[in-house]
Amino acid sequence: MSRSRDIASFAEKIVTPNYKPLIINGDMQVAQRATSVASVTSPGYLTVDRFHINIDTMGTWTISQADDAPTGSGFQHSLKLDCTTADASPAAGDNVTINTRLEGQDLQLFKKGTSSAEKFTVSFWVKATKTGTHILELDDNDNGRTIGKSYTIDSSDTWEKKVLTFDADTTGAFGNDNGASLRLFWWVGAGSTYTSGTLGTSWASTVNANRAVGQVNNADSTSNNWQITGVQLEVGEYNADTIPPFQHESYGDSLVRCQRYFEKSEGTDRINGLGTHSGQKCILSVFKINKRATPTMVIFDGAGTANKLTTLDAGGTQTAGATVALLQTSTTKVTVFSSNGTNSGILYSYTADAEL
Repeated sequence: MSRSRDIASFAEKIVTPNYKPLIINGDMQVAQRATSVASVTSPGYLTVDRFHINIDTMGTWTISQADDAPTGSGFQHSLKLDCTTADASPAAGDNVTINTRLEGQDLQLFKKGTSSAEKFTVSFWVKATKTGTHILELDDNDNGRTIGKSYTIDSSDTWEKKVLTFDADTTGAFGNDNGASLRLFWWVGAGSTYTSGTLGTSWASTVNANRAVGQVNNADSTSNNWQITGVQLEVGEYNADTIPPFQHESYGDSLVRCQRYFEKSEGTDRINGLGTHSGQKCILSVFKINKRATPTMVIFDGAGTANKLTTLDAGGTQTAGATVALLQTSTTKVTVFSSNGTNSGILYSYTADAEL
């Protein structure tokens, strides 16, 4: 073989990853809200950033950022679901899923909805007590289309790497905007509403009965755990041998990307020199990172009470419980107006939520 052909053959094997991984916080290292939440029976972003838990009347769970990951993988954390109240006979509409959501403007490289559409490959590490069939579903939220693939948990409580490729879709383009265009759903349990049809392994309009066919019930015992880490999404078709290495980001870089969607002030901030506007005291906070959209704000006083501020007199004495009268919020800042206060200072903290 000639040298030129050797070089060409080598070049074909080179995989150039995206500058930034498409999945944010896929190694589960950032958890701004909490590291563990018990007695969970309803949906929300609870612990690990960018991963939403949906529990719809199917057991009770503890959700945590676990210090448990595949040995030698480079990961240190995982998102863990621990069943604490079982539901062995779920009603039709019951379900438990984990999902992460991506903006349409970050997905244009898939060329979805065109004749040049690309395949999707999702790779992840999973560990579950319950063996058997599990479902990963891609949901085109812009066009009401889904596709699912099954994978098997072969060994109980053992880390296993899964690589799943989904077909390209020439129907329905992702919006080139900041909306939730693509959602990845890992099913953990499902009632008959989602399992009574035929698994939709090709892109098609969403039919609930076809979404999670074959999914085992991880909620049927309080001995059950379900964990995930190392989530990555790639453009094109790969297998276990050809999938690009996971792109590990620094904690700081990952935190900055997460803060586009959720930001929590560190501790309690003191603001001196309160201004006055229309007879009300006001403070201005500039977010660390511009938000995806105008966020939902919660302001806390020094004691952690929501919708309150702790005012300080000239000597620094705290007066708890000043009511937050008004918020003016944008993607870059929030102005907080209080019905009372002093000009010497104020103690407060906040959360800013702009999740998809």
